[in-house]
Amino acid sequence: MTSSGHITVGGAPEGFDARLVLDEVAGSRHAVLHVARDDKRSAAMQAALAFFKPDIPVLVFPSWDCLPYDRVSPNPEISATRMATLAALVRGMPDQFVLLTTVNAATQRVPAQTVLREAVFSTKVGRHVDESALHAFLVRMGFVQSPTVMEPGDYAVRGGIIDIFPPGDGGPVRLDLFGDVLDGARRFDPSTQRTTEKLDVVELVPP
Repeated sequence: MTSSGHITVGGAPEGFDARLVLDEVAGSRHAVLHVARDDKRSAAMQAALAFFKPDIPVLVFPSWDCLPYDRVSPNPEISATRMATLAALVRGMPDQFVLLTTVNAATQRVPAQTVLREAVFSTKVGRHVDESALHAFLVRMGFVQSPTVMEPGDYAVRGGIIDIFPPGDGGPVRLDLFGDVLDGARRFDPSTQRTTEKLDVVELVPP
């Protein structure tokens, strides 16, 4: 242990390092940031954390899969995961959680908190929804209108029904409007269109 109170551990076997991270969470009662060497090690840590403590909230912040100024666009799923994690941090997390990232991701620039706060659209079932403002938000945040939503970043409008596929692994959201009131909201499987979860609150972040 150093004079600052930090503990340096070396040579921990793979898998046991997750146990050490969880011990730090339990001992400090605060969030813990774990910076892995690369995406492979980050994924291994995520799996180990799920094994030892499945109920611990874990956020993953991956690095871009392309170089700056590269002609190839970043993978949409990676972009979605990054934005979902940043939005969750801005909205607020429980006192105890683990944030997993990599050396590359930790050195890449991210939007300011003020920008992220303005890039969140939130509403509740029963509230009035300005459909024009929602459409403008989706366009401004980079969502693309399509006949049906199939991947993060898509949205579709069919009368009073608006389907939106926000970033993250929760799946697309269907908003059912009755006039200008949100009559219902639910997550659904894009392949079967079946409801997977009913929602009372809807929060959207950029893809």
